[in-house]
Amino acid sequence: MAYLTSDPGVSLDGFMAGPDQSLENPLGVGGEDLHHWMFEQADENAAEIDGICGAGAYIMGRNMFASGRGEWDLDWKGWWGDDPPYHGPVFVLTHYDREPIEMQGGTTFHFVTGGADEALRLATEAAGERRISVAGGASTINQFLRAGHIDELRLHVAPILLGRGESPFTGLEDFPFEVESSRSTSLVTHVTLRRTSG
Repeated sequence: MAYLTSDPGVSLDGFMAGPDQSLENPLGVGGEDLHHWMFEQADENAAEIDGICGAGAYIMGRNMFASGRGEWDLDWKGWWGDDPPYHGPVFVLTHYDREPIEMQGGTTFHFVTGGADEALRLATEAAGERRISVAGGASTINQFLRAGHIDELRLHVAPILLGRGESPFTGLEDFPFEVESSRSTSLVTHVTLRRTSG
């Protein structure tokens, strides 16, 4: 069975995106502040950044790939420019078919209309012996948490409050994880949790 990780950046009040997500604010109002540590303290957080980008395959929801709904804008190729950070296969959950998009650096976006189980099957085949990362957004991580698929949850907690927004922990009946390690800089606390059961 594949080993699944997830690396959500979250606020102190548990949100990984702020309110009012849009093309201008893809992470919602204030959401970009969750990730200052990746850019302003890249050297101090190099191990965590390498960990986020070191999976054999990735799964994400459509809202993490694009802001729109309905039929695809075929000119849209994601938020990350010509060379996304994944450098591997990315399986995007969607209700609308689209041909795969090959990007620079080895990233290929595949669009999966068969649901989370189908995305997991395809990612498992693509990853081989390497782990799979459930990249986001919040509802996709929540779906995989509820199904008991995520083995290691690596929270990157920024010292900010968003007040409302998208949380990956909404409606969970239990949380079978324990803290394995934690480490802090002035802009983030990294907390690694491992699944204890299920």
